[in-house]
Amino acid sequence: MHRASKGEHPGLLPGKGQPLTVLEVKSPSQHDRFEIGGEDLLGPPRVPAAYGEVDPSGTTERKRHEALADIRIRVGTLLKTETVSLLLGAGASVECGGPLIGSVPLAVEHTLLEEGVSGNTRPRVRDWLRVFYLAARSLSSSAEPPLGRDSILARRSAITGGRGEPLRVNFEQVLALLHRWRSALPLPGGRLRMDGSPSIDVTSGDLDLCIEHTTRALAHVCHLPLDGREHGLSRIRTLLRKLLTRPLNLKRVNIFTLNYDTLVEQASDTEGIVLLDGFVGNQRRIFRPERYEQDLYFPAETTEGQVHRFDRVLHLYKLHGSITWVADSPTIDNPYGVTAAAFDAGGSRSRPLLIYPTPAKYGETLGMPYSELFRRFAGALVRPQSVLFTIGYGFGDEHVNAIIRQALAVPSFTLVVVDPRPQSDFVSRLREQRDQRIWISEGPTLGTLSGFVDRVLPDLREEEILRKVEATHRALEPTRTAEGTPDAN
Repeated sequence: MHRASKGEHPGLLPGKGQPLTVLEVKSPSQHDRFEIGGEDLLGPPRVPAAYGEVDPSGTTERKRHEALADIRIRVGTLLKTETVSLLLGAGASVECGGPLIGSVPLAVEHTLLEEGVSGNTRPRVRDWLRVFYLAARSLSSSAEPPLGRDSILARRSAITGGRGEPLRVNFEQVLALLHRWRSALPLPGGRLRMDGSPSIDVTSGDLDLCIEHTTRALAHVCHLPLDGREHGLSRIRTLLRKLLTRPLNLKRVNIFTLNYDTLVEQASDTEGIVLLDGFVGNQRRIFRPERYEQDLYFPAETTEGQVHRFDRVLHLYKLHGSITWVADSPTIDNPYGVTAAAFDAGGSRSRPLLIYPTPAKYGETLGMPYSELFRRFAGALVRPQSVLFTIGYGFGDEHVNAIIRQALAVPSFTLVVVDPRPQSDFVSRLREQRDQRIWISEGPTLGTLSGFVDRVLPDLREEEILRKVEATHRALEPTRTAEGTPDAN
C-alpha cells in the first residue's frame, strides 16, 4: 500500500483499493478547483488554523477524493465522444524548460545582444538590434525597452550579470509587428518612416536581419527539453498513451499546438506512435495537407481478407509552425514551399524558419500552410459531439479565440480549460455564463499538464479493467441472510 508522504493525503481512484495522492493545500488562495458550469465539484478544502494541521476526521479530504474520482469518470466520458481535440499552449512545455512568451524571454534577448553588439573597446550596436528594441518600445506602455547605444549596452551588462528582468511586452506581438513593418515595404531597399512616440525610421534590410536573428533566437530557446528537464517529457508520453485508449471506432485524436518545439514528436517516437502531421516523404519531407485524410490499417490473420485499424495513430497540427519547418521556393512537387527537417542549432541560415504565422494581425489573411491548419482546427471543433481540451493556453491569440467562439455556438461542443490561474477576459466571460459545457481545471496541481494527466485524465482501458475486477469481486461475495450470516445456498 502506498503511504502518503509529508504534505499529502491518501485517497482512492474509482477502482477498488487504488491509491491516489492529492497535494495538501498550501494557502487559502492556492487550491485546486474543477468547475462545470461555474460549480466547483471539488468544493473548498478545509483551511486549518495553522497550515500543516490535518483534519482529524479526514471527512473533507475524503469528500474531495471522492469528487475527484467522479471527475475522472466524467472526463472519461468526454474522451469517448466522437471528436476529441487538444490545444497545447506555452504552459504545456514549461516543465521541459519552455519559455512563456507573454514577455521577451531573457534567453532570447541575451542571444540578440550577443549577436547585435560587436567589439569590446568601443562596442558597436548593429542597426537591426535597434529595430528590435524599437518594435518592443512601440508595444510597451512603459519606457523599459532601450533605444540608444548607451542604454542598450547597459541592458546587455545587466542581463549578462544576471540582473536583468524580462521586458514586459508580448514577444509574439513584437515578432508580428516586425513582420507587419516588413510587409509595408514590398520592394527591396525600401525605407519605413512613421511619426509618433517613438518615431520609426527603418530600412527593409535592417528589418530582414532583425526578423532573421529574432526568429533564430526564439527557435534556440524552443529546442527542448533543456538539460536537466527531460523528466517533463514523461508527462507528455503519458498524455499520448491515455489518448490512445479511446475506442478504435472513433475519430483519431487531434493535437493542435501553438508551440514551436518538438516535444510531442519526441514523445511519440519514444512510444512508437505514428503522427499524421501533414508532411509526406522519407528523405525529404514536404507539406501535403491531404496526408491528414489518410489512415493506417493492417491485415487480420484470417482468410476473409479483413483488416484492423492500427491503434497507435494521432493527428498533429502545429498552428504556429515549428523549429523544424523551413521555407522553400514552391515547385511542382512541393506546391506549398514548406519542408520539414531536424532542427540544426548551428546550421545555415540560408532558408528562413517558419515559426509564427505571418501576417499575424487579426483580420488579415493567413498564407499556407497556416490557413490550411487553422481551417482544419475550425472544422474539428464544429463537428457534432466535439470536445476541446486547452492545456497551458492563455487565450491570447485572437485567431484561435474566434474559432473557439464559433464552436461554442454548437450545442454539443464542450470546452475543458486546464490552466493554473485562468485570468484572461475570455475565460472570465465564459465563467459568467455558467454554461454546463464549460469545464475548468485550475490550481497548482490540477491546472498543470502533469497534474491534469496524473490526477484527472483517465486511462480508459485501465478504468474498464478495474470496473470488471470490482464487478467480479462483488459477484463472488457470498450472499448474506437478514441475520448477517452467509447463506449456505
